[in-house]
Amino acid sequence: MSDRLPAEIRDRAAAVRLAVFDVDGVLTDGRLWYSEDQRELKAFHVHDGLGLKRLLANGIEVAVITARMSHLVTERMAELGVAHVYQGQKDKLACLNQLCEALQLSLAQVCYTGDDLPDLRAMRRCGLAIAPANAQPALLGHIHWSTRRSGGEGAVREVCELLLEARGLTEAELAQWL
Repeated sequence: MSDRLPAEIRDRAAAVRLAVFDVDGVLTDGRLWYSEDQRELKAFHVHDGLGLKRLLANGIEVAVITARMSHLVTERMAELGVAHVYQGQKDKLACLNQLCEALQLSLAQVCYTGDDLPDLRAMRRCGLAIAPANAQPALLGHIHWSTRRSGGEGAVREVCELLLEARGLTEAELAQWL
């Protein structure tokens, strides 16, 4: 990854202490699935989950901020150890500001990954704004970096690896798995 990273992106990523992710379109592919009995279904990519766990293990806080409500998000984030889960958030920037205040972080220390217009206000104020490959085109002029993979297909893992690499943790962490 480092061979394609401009120095500005690496510097922004190195400053990140909080990684925030939208859910639908970022942690999932954005499609809404309903069973015949009207239960909602979501598919999360296992690679993304390991990436989030790696961030947490390396001292980077993780949060999700989503406009929708879903017990599946609650369950998946609990399984991964993500403590900062904010659902039903119509004003994502206000939510993010409150979280940063609680964690005593500045917006410059935040990486926000979003895919659509409801994420834009928060993304524009963060130190590092990232969109998955399949994000809405309106976001593209307002982000710092875009993943190669689409939402729900490993885009979150790319973000996690970027953040870990920028902090110089990739090699040491890989050694733990050998």
